[in-house]
Amino acid sequence: MKIVIFGNGLIGSQVEEKVAAAGHDVVALGRSAGVDTTTGKGVAEAVAGADVVVDLTNSPSWQDDDVLEFFRASTSHLLTAEQTAGVGHHVILSIVGADRLTDSGYMRAKLAQEELVQAGPIPYSIVRSTQFFEFVAGIADAGTRGDVVHATPAHLQPIASRDVVGRVSDIALGTPVNGTAEIAGPEALGIDELVRRLFTSTGDRRSVQSDLDAGYFGAILDNAALVPTPGADAWIAPTTFDDWLDSRAPIG
Repeated sequence: MKIVIFGNGLIGSQVEEKVAAAGHDVVALGRSAGVDTTTGKGVAEAVAGADVVVDLTNSPSWQDDDVLEFFRASTSHLLTAEQTAGVGHHVILSIVGADRLTDSGYMRAKLAQEELVQAGPIPYSIVRSTQFFEFVAGIADAGTRGDVVHATPAHLQPIASRDVVGRVSDIALGTPVNGTAEIAGPEALGIDELVRRLFTSTGDRRSVQSDLDAGYFGAILDNAALVPTPGADAWIAPTTFDDWLDSRAPIG
């Protein structure tokens, strides 16, 4: 099977490695490969002969208008090229709770991407994931004022990127879902608690202040916003946050 992955960052590079180890013909492409999904440059050539396309691209700008335009243009170019090439499965990675956090311009853009895929000509699978463990540090940085991190106690149910990779790879190699599959980590924890545990592990000396108004990249959260949707039968990953922290701790 030939799989073309657009996006060779944290998830794309790992999916490429995992799928290749299973014996498939796979390539993960970034802009350095001469492919630009926002303009369509090189897309048709990249998907020629592909059985599956996995879209893991992300906008270089998170400004509301920019990110919306990115996902609309990129997705449209990919779907058009895939239809011409006869691609049989289009996979995207989206976000659990995107439909509940429409105050966030980024979430609105991801919903627009999902809608294009759902209405498009290619059999598809939408994988909605909770936030990755790897991004808790970025959440902390976004909430930092001086030496204090303002973090909401609202719940997040984050997941290890390696678990995301495993599930995305399995779905890409399987039959199109023609719907949405949710995936999440095993524990729902307050974002403030996640940051405190991260700092305990890393020795970060910033203090953490629980703040209901801290929000999450432009959206105010409740405990239901960023956890699996009731009734969605989410796949629950095995790796806990503490296990992940332990695996990253310095030895000696």
